[in-house]
This record gives sequence, C-alpha cells and structure tokens, in this order.
Amino acid sequence: MTVPAPQDDLIVRPVTTRAHLKLFITLPRRLYKGMKGFVPPLDMEQTELLSPKKSPVFRHSSVRYFLAWRGKTPVGRVAAIVDHRAIEAWGEKIGSFGALDALPEQNIISALLDAAYGWLRLQGMERMRGPVTLSGNGESGLMIEGQDQPLMIAMPWHPKILGSLVEAAGYHKTEDLLSYKLNLTKESASLFKVPGDMRIGEGRLGSIAVKHLSKKQIAAQGEVLRTLYNDAWSKKYNFVPLQDYEMKALIDQVKILLKPEHYVQIDKDDVPVAMALVLPNLYDIVSDLGGSPSLLGWLKLGTRIAQHRFHSARVILLGVTSKLRGTMLGALLPSLAIAELLRRGESLPYSWVELGWILESDTGMKNLAEAVVPHPYKRYRLYEKTIDA
Repeated sequence: MTVPAPQDDLIVRPVTTRAHLKLFITLPRRLYKGMKGFVPPLDMEQTELLSPKKSPVFRHSSVRYFLAWRGKTPVGRVAAIVDHRAIEAWGEKIGSFGALDALPEQNIISALLDAAYGWLRLQGMERMRGPVTLSGNGESGLMIEGQDQPLMIAMPWHPKILGSLVEAAGYHKTEDLLSYKLNLTKESASLFKVPGDMRIGEGRLGSIAVKHLSKKQIAAQGEVLRTLYNDAWSKKYNFVPLQDYEMKALIDQVKILLKPEHYVQIDKDDVPVAMALVLPNLYDIVSDLGGSPSLLGWLKLGTRIAQHRFHSARVILLGVTSKLRGTMLGALLPSLAIAELLRRGESLPYSWVELGWILESDTGMKNLAEAVVPHPYKRYRLYEKTIDA
C-alpha cells in the first residue's frame, strides 16, 4: 500500500526490509535531533520495544509499520496494530496506531495516519485509537505538555505541535494521561498518611504485611504483580490484560536496574491485595551517550548502572485488588504503598519521583496525587477516529 500526500512529493510505504525496520526503530533520534528537551533513547531499548523478534506484543498482535519519505529522506513513521487480546477484552473492533513520530508538518502526519487507517480498515476494524507503542501496557499517549521537562523511562516525547496536527487530521481526544512530579524530602513519605495512629502489622492493620523485591524470587513476584495489575486495572479505560510472557520480558529488561526497595507488595491475611513498582529513570544516565553509544559509552553506562547514579524514578505500576474496591481499606492501600516506597527510597539517591501516568478520568488516583502535587507536570493524549465501512 502506497499513500501519496496531495500537492507534495511525500510518499508513505510499508516497512518490508531489515534495513527499513532498523530505520523505523531509530528514526525519532534523527527527526528530533537538536529539538529542545529531546534526549535520544537507546537503540537497544527501542529494539526491545519494536522489533518483531524481540517484542512479546507480536505474539498476540498483527502489526504493520509505515515510513513516510520525501524523496530519499525519511520524515516520519507510524505503526498500525490489531491487538487481539485488546479486542477480546473490549468486545469491540478497535485497532490502534502507535510509534507516531514525524517532522511537525500537517501533510506528513495526515499521510501517516491515513496509511494506518487504511490498513486497519482492511483488517475489519471499526475504530482507530492511539498512539500506543505497541500496546496500552507500553508507551502510551502523545505528549501535549511537558516537552521542556526531563524525559522519563518508558514515556514518549513529541514536539508540542504534533497534537494539534493529529486533531486537524480528524482525530478527537478520548482521554488524557497525567504525570506528577513529587520532589523528595524527609517529609515526603508523611504526605501519604494513614488515619490516626494506624500502623501496618498492628491494631486494625494487624493482618497487613509488606514485602520487598527478592532477586531470587523475582519471577514468582512478577507473576503476583501481573495478576494484581490485571485485576486492579480491569475496568479502566484502554486496559489490555498483561500476558505472562510480557511480564517475563519486562522483568528481563529492567531487572538490572532494580533493587529490593523498588517493589512493594501488600498482603492481607497472606493474600496479595496491592502493589507498587518504581523504576529508576534510565534517561538520567544516558543523556550524553546518544542512541548508539561507542564501546566507551557502553562502559560508562555499565559503571553508572552498577553505581546506581540515578537521581529520579517513576512509579510505573500501582494497583489494588478489585475485591477491596469501594472499601475504606481499598482507598487506603495506594497511600500505604507509595508511603512505603518513599520511606525505603531514603536509602536511594533520588531527588524526585514521577507519579504516573494516571488517567484523567481516574478520580481516586488523581485525587491521591493532587493531594500532594496540585498539578500535573506532563500530559499525554489518546485520540480516536471512526473507521468508515
């Protein structure tokens, strides 16, 4: 399928060769080089996310990549995705677009989205939603606000104008994803309080116990985390059940970064009921290395990881079992989990953590964050469009 843009020499073509796949994976650092606020992600990290041989998403999704060309120069990319697990969960034929990166020009954005739209229509999809890369469990949303803020692990970066170009192509907002920046001080953990003098393991909370990460049991803990996550998020917008092989791949990718303090599991009567996972921000230690480091660059990166030279982190997963939804304990557990993370974090070098993303429509989590951080510092947006029969 080739989609020409009107009144331009722009052409959009599907990715069909290994060379063009490599170009697709590395294109953002070529497009956005020199733009204020952009730091190139590691090619290795992006390969794990986008390569059909590496990404577990391809086990349950059909994906087609497109590149936009102006002459022999690549100027944009997009993915069209049919996630069969998502369709099962939603009961609707909603396809996705993702990995949307381009020079900020209307004809490029429109042509890329038209290519994804046309392919999804051929697959029988009735709506198109995104961007997600390549799943709602991966990088999600198009950055609307926060381009000048420090980049965060597993979150995308886009030029500020890109959102308006997507809207001009006929796509409407369905949900915003919000991130909050919490500066860490000695008093930070106390901001997430439990009522009165309640204490974990005592009195009314006597049946509550807290566990940390065990490298020896990380696979088993990962499965507990996956089960809790799927349960806690099952009724939330754009949720796609996380598969066991996706959790295994996630653990394999991030375990080198993890310490026991990064994971909180809360049990009630020896049954897991809540969890939280924080990841150190990889961008803290790669900003001077480029997307494809030299041998010396890789040695620097290894040393920085070993010495844990991070100064920020992200609370990437936070959830409470649906069995406690609507109860006082269920409302209390997110605060307990975050407070425990922050208390442990006193032994780590972080000066701030990101709480996010949080669905704009998730009033409970939004209120929890805004009780301590009044306003989000970054905003990402999901869009949708009906696909004509």
